[in-house]
Amino acid sequence: MSKKVIVVGAGAAGLMASGTLGEKGYDVLLIERNDKVARKVMITGKGRCNVTNNVSLINDLIANVPVNGRFLYGAFSKFMPSDTIDFFEDMGVPLKVERGNRVFPVSDKAVDIVDALNAYSQDAGVKRIKGRVTELIITDGELKGVRLEDGSEHFSDAVLIATGGKSYPLTGSTGDGYELAKQAGHTVTEPKPSLVPLNCHEGFCMDLQGLSLRNVEISVMDMNSYKEVYRDFGEMLFTHFGVSGPLILSASSHMKDVKPRKYEIHIDLKPALTYEQLDKRIQRDFLENANKNFINALDALLPKKIVPVIVRLTGIKPSTKVNQVTKEMRAKLVNILKDLKVTVMSLRPIEEAIITSGGVSVKEIDPKTMESKCLGGLYFAGEVIDVDAYTGGFNLQIAFSTAMCAANSI
Repeated sequence: MSKKVIVVGAGAAGLMASGTLGEKGYDVLLIERNDKVARKVMITGKGRCNVTNNVSLINDLIANVPVNGRFLYGAFSKFMPSDTIDFFEDMGVPLKVERGNRVFPVSDKAVDIVDALNAYSQDAGVKRIKGRVTELIITDGELKGVRLEDGSEHFSDAVLIATGGKSYPLTGSTGDGYELAKQAGHTVTEPKPSLVPLNCHEGFCMDLQGLSLRNVEISVMDMNSYKEVYRDFGEMLFTHFGVSGPLILSASSHMKDVKPRKYEIHIDLKPALTYEQLDKRIQRDFLENANKNFINALDALLPKKIVPVIVRLTGIKPSTKVNQVTKEMRAKLVNILKDLKVTVMSLRPIEEAIITSGGVSVKEIDPKTMESKCLGGLYFAGEVIDVDAYTGGFNLQIAFSTAMCAANSI
């Protein structure tokens, strides 16, 4: 008789693991509480699905996992981004590499990734049922299977928990996996939002709602220690509550114990130019617009939406003629363009986080196999484990690598 395996959760990790086990001839039951599979994969990368990050060195991968990255050494070494790329291209989904080594389907449609994972699992003969697993069946210290919310029981030789974390609960990830892990004696680090937008103090954020800035540099300062905790270059977004976008989401995972005004974000709107170069650029623009009002002379330099905000912050009257702007006034303008400050008041709620930081303690999982050290036959994969990475495809790579590691170990 073939070995029976239950996989809980049909997300990225669950579909990858179940398909791999099915291909090897195991009797696999995949249990998913939603009507549709991989709900969260559908909304990653703004619906385009940033499926992995095309880095070739394992240390570069680990460097992008600020929480417990070393734990993933074994899983990454067995299944790297190149393996993920080969997997999807073999499944008929052509991929492309964009800025920052981010990998997307050529179609820019997350549904193509979901369909490929779904087909992989189904074609491998995996049985699937809809239901919510609420209990592990443990008899005399041995794992025997799972019990569902409706009272039904399913027995197996191994159980793989791939339920995700607590982010985006509308997609079904409400922390069920943490409760199952606790039943087996596991410690669960309290889930916190990670890769999450930020509430900010400045009222101008609301004025700039919807404005996306590309090619800016941000620096995050801890105002208690006056130390820089994060710096990067890329894209960010202003919202009605504060700031969001790839740069901000990555920055949020470096902010510990967030309290009002503990962190400041300094935005360099023109990182390619030094202060002196920017001043010369402004002087050239002003020469060409000598008779214009100050507020009408910045359109070549900045997105239209941000101009009134910048003018307000300089304290220069909008109606001041450009030829009357003094050297001191210009210096104020340059300083604001090179150092636009926003004050962080709090993280947005966990429901808005792309991923959660926290989960099943890595000290209680064998890094070579993803098997529980507390209960034989129990395995973990994906975001339910206490690991989390930056944006850019790294979190999905963790899901795929840990899923393959667990499946091959089983």
